Amino acid sequence: MRIGVPKEIKNHEYRVGLVPSSVQELVHHGHQVAVQTGAGLGAGIPDADYTAVGATLVDSADQIFADAEMIVKVKEPLAVERKKLRKGQILFTYLHLAPDAEQTKDLIDSGAICIAYETVTAPNGSLPLLTPMSEVAGRLAPQVGAHALEKAQGGRGVLLGGVPGVPAAEVVILGGGVSGTHAATIAVGMGAQVTVVDRSADALKRLAAQFGTSISTVFSTRAAIEELVRRADLLIGTVLIPGAAAPKLVTRAMLSTMKPGSVIVDVAIDQGGCVETSHATTHADPTYVVDGVVHYCVANMPGAVARTSTFALNSVTLPFALALANNGWKKALAQDVHLRNGLNVADGKVTCEPVAQAHGLPYVKAESVIGL
Repeated sequence: MRIGVPKEIKNHEYRVGLVPSSVQELVHHGHQVAVQTGAGLGAGIPDADYTAVGATLVDSADQIFADAEMIVKVKEPLAVERKKLRKGQILFTYLHLAPDAEQTKDLIDSGAICIAYETVTAPNGSLPLLTPMSEVAGRLAPQVGAHALEKAQGGRGVLLGGVPGVPAAEVVILGGGVSGTHAATIAVGMGAQVTVVDRSADALKRLAAQFGTSISTVFSTRAAIEELVRRADLLIGTVLIPGAAAPKLVTRAMLSTMKPGSVIVDVAIDQGGCVETSHATTHADPTYVVDGVVHYCVANMPGAVARTSTFALNSVTLPFALALANNGWKKALAQDVHLRNGLNVADGKVTCEPVAQAHGLPYVKAESVIGL
């Protein structure tokens, strides 16, 4: 199969779809890999490392998209990239379609086979291709939140860990999944007072066993969230419903009860955000203020630590990329129900039910598209 790796063009996105070791593995299996010149530089990977393992360097994204049977990316294709997609071409990347009607329409119109990292599943029900980036974003959240709390950044001027004689900041984390757990790990390490909210009793038990008395756990109700929002110096939103838009747990009305200069980091912004006042921002302009509350809503947080993120992502995407390349998309998806769950759009049809529901579109089962 001819595989293409274009350079990412989203604002301050430095990750790359394939690292040299992944390219080498694909080439070993008889596939051709074309990498756009400079695609890996942001992650510290020079072009020479790709040519050394058998990749072909290509100057333009146009040529990458025109020649490749499968495009391997990191972030969702922007409008200019979506115009380059063609019928039957495989797109393997993060998509986050539920909050993005325009992208969904363009992918339907393209006729491409669009497989989203974030909805590929594992036998235990987890999301293995989302997990490493959720870990990175979770660990980044207290770090960027602590920076945003600095007075010069518009925050309250509060040190997350406090000092002797002065209380530490109160950090409230909505969601006790992968991102929330990793956010708690870093926030505790920074010395903050941490409370994690979740509606899963099992998640709360796991968190209590992992952190002991280092954090507080609270069962999620509207009343509990209202109370904790009022107290928070830093609110981190990590709520996830696989494939669907994130629920709006923090309303505009709740915002008015928050301390002036407090900070919200909405890690769920890729799926639309879990705060009513959230809208996506970029690394170039990461924050804005509503009702005196600083909002950090960067939609590609892991791109800030591109090298760590790229290698972490490749360690989980490579087996699936190999399966698609070795077998073709229909056979690969027929053989693996978990990869099949990643199929969001194919041949002009929406094959991910939460995406179809989000946009009021007809839903077609993936099995019918691949002939099962």
